[in-house]
Amino acid sequence: MRALSLPISSSVILDTGPLGKLAHPNPKPADLHWLNELLHAGIRVYLPEVADFEIRRNLLVYRFVTSIRRLDELKSTLVYMPITTSAMLLAAEFWAELRRSGNPVADPKELDCDVILAAQAHQVGAVVATDNVGHLSRLVTARHWRSITA
Repeated sequence: MRALSLPISSSVILDTGPLGKLAHPNPKPADLHWLNELLHAGIRVYLPEVADFEIRRNLLVYRFVTSIRRLDELKSTLVYMPITTSAMLLAAEFWAELRRSGNPVADPKELDCDVILAAQAHQVGAVVATDNVGHLSRLVTARHWRSITA
């Protein structure tokens, strides 16, 4: 995995993989160190509403109260990025473009949160920190989250 060192003016948007690890009631020290390293270097780290939704819905099903609290703490610590109409319009364009190219990333009946996340990342010029580089990198700059450094 090739490291991507970001300049201080850069920004990162979290996908569900790293967000879920950070929302764990006892996150691994290495995961916290990764996030803190970015923040201390002045990297803007976005917590997108669509990723919050994907993580939160599962935590609510299983009543993982501590993880929900942790997710709320992250939401107040990081730059929370609500879903906007303009993001949804761009996501619809991304979704249609992938369908036309014959390379969809989800079933046609699914909401396809990846295109919403990609639209949000595109709007702020952020690198997507993810475990799912393949799908997202077709739309925006996406890197395995562990390879992103300050």
